[in-house]
Amino acid sequence: MKLPGYYSSGEFAKMAQVSVRTIRFYDQKNLLKPSYVNESGARFYTDSDFARLQQILLLKYLGFSLDDIREMTIGEADSHFLLHSLKLQKKLVQDRIEQLQLVETAIDNTIEAISKDQETDWSGMLQLIHLTGMEQSLKTQYQNAGNIAARIQLHQEYSTNPQGWFPWIYEQCELATQQAGRKKGAEKLQILEVGCGNGALWTENKNRLPASILVVLSDISEGMLRDARRSIGAEDLRFSFQCFDCCRIPWSDHSFDLVLANHVLFYCEDIFAVCQEICRVLKPGGRFLCSTYGAKHMKEITDLVQHFDSHIRLSGKILYEHFGLENGAALLQQSFSQVERRDYKDSIELTEAEPLLEYILSCHGNQNQYLLERYSDFRMFVEERIKREVRRRGGFLITKEAGIFICQK
Repeated sequence: MKLPGYYSSGEFAKMAQVSVRTIRFYDQKNLLKPSYVNESGARFYTDSDFARLQQILLLKYLGFSLDDIREMTIGEADSHFLLHSLKLQKKLVQDRIEQLQLVETAIDNTIEAISKDQETDWSGMLQLIHLTGMEQSLKTQYQNAGNIAARIQLHQEYSTNPQGWFPWIYEQCELATQQAGRKKGAEKLQILEVGCGNGALWTENKNRLPASILVVLSDISEGMLRDARRSIGAEDLRFSFQCFDCCRIPWSDHSFDLVLANHVLFYCEDIFAVCQEICRVLKPGGRFLCSTYGAKHMKEITDLVQHFDSHIRLSGKILYEHFGLENGAALLQQSFSQVERRDYKDSIELTEAEPLLEYILSCHGNQNQYLLERYSDFRMFVEERIKREVRRRGGFLITKEAGIFICQK
């Protein structure tokens, strides 16, 4: 019997212009399960299944393996997740277009060099090898961009402090440079941000930036730098972009008035070495501003997921134990003459599940190992918990414990 709103495997495949064999193969690989299977084993699909299929086909077209695609997609196709997924897919396509343009330019240059010299341009060949080997990084870039976007969205849209984290950080930067004796407009302020991510600090404060400023944005990820460059705009000559590890900053001594590290140091293996390098490139009297979390930060989310499954860990390591508000001053005082802590007062209040679910799936821990196969159950669990908290006190409240250290060379 034909169910309203459902398509047979053959109808679904025909509408999507793929073979029934492909649909069955994706089912076997746990990539695309039917929405309904009747008693005789016939499989049926719905309109929402097209969103999942679209993800699979696009990622496959871009060169990802089926194992990669399984990790990069999720079965739910509600409008919130679908919109987020499409935005990430657009970014991924833009990345691939940029990479192919680089390959095209390198091929043209190699052709020209060989034509002129009548012998093989081995340096050009090496560049082509490096460029065509960039595909492996796309998966990581896709996931990193999505994870950062999910975490920023939760804080931007649901925090109770109306000022916002990035405007507050920028305000602290202004205060730090004033403390260093720098007056607005006196000369161009030289700033370095290590681990800039997608450049959100600068895009959110762009209308406040003076003309007399030079900002170097750096990150260890080329993909993050591309996102930052797109957001800020390559035409803004106040900004330059460089990829490097903050353990080895390619600048001479005394180059910068201010160095920023926004939620970066707790990822560094050797914090002392990074601080020494930052101290080296700071001008005399320059300031280093770094942010981190405290032990209570987002603890309600950790409690929530562990109540669902005690095996879940949202972080591979406890970041604030490596560098947090509690121990950060002692670590920084090994490299800087003065260290001052400033706390950012804030919390998160939610009345809906989607942004919290997206945040949880974006974390660096093992949660996807336990949640992706049980996502529907987990979603119902989170929705019920939020509804209960809304009835009890108006919303699901999440503690935020974050702040900065301002260090003087």
